Amino acid sequence: MSALQTSPINLDLDLAFHPANDDALTSLVDADTKRRLTHASPWQQDLTAWIESVRRDPTLTCPEIVRLSPMLSLGLQLTDDATITELNHSWRQRSESTDVLSFPALDNSLVLPTDTCVELGDIVVSVQTAQRQAKQHSHELGLELRWLVSHGLLHLLGWDHPTDQSLKTMLSYQEQLLSINGKVHHH
Repeated sequence: MSALQTSPINLDLDLAFHPANDDALTSLVDADTKRRLTHASPWQQDLTAWIESVRRDPTLTCPEIVRLSPMLSLGLQLTDDATITELNHSWRQRSESTDVLSFPALDNSLVLPTDTCVELGDIVVSVQTAQRQAKQHSHELGLELRWLVSHGLLHLLGWDHPTDQSLKTMLSYQEQLLSINGKVHHH
């Protein structure tokens, strides 16, 4: 067992959370989902647990600075289809809505002191698209949001899915992450 597995570094996660601004939507969901749409604390708990899980497993893709740093920072924005379409067009030249976008900030060529707060980047999720997908998959919006945020997080940590096999591996690990603090999700 590696030193990381036997003596994990406690993680201090600085989360810049931008809640959903759709009052009509928040009135239509259960209390847990409403809390996820409007408060950082459930995301703080999930993201911290998910990052710690990835950091502890040396077989998983994760930049070394992320494994070693006690302080990480990332942004999470819950938005609408119009905003995510605009971002998708600006950054990916795709004039369409999408469910989640990730904007990694890590530069693996940088060598930083291990006591530096490491910025992972930003995750942006369209709540409207998530709501449609939740309905399509017959589960709660809160579960779909967790699924999408876990996907975005893995991208911030360097995961990608250019092949069917890499996508299958990534989706399988997302299910493991979701089981840490809640229901397992089968997409």
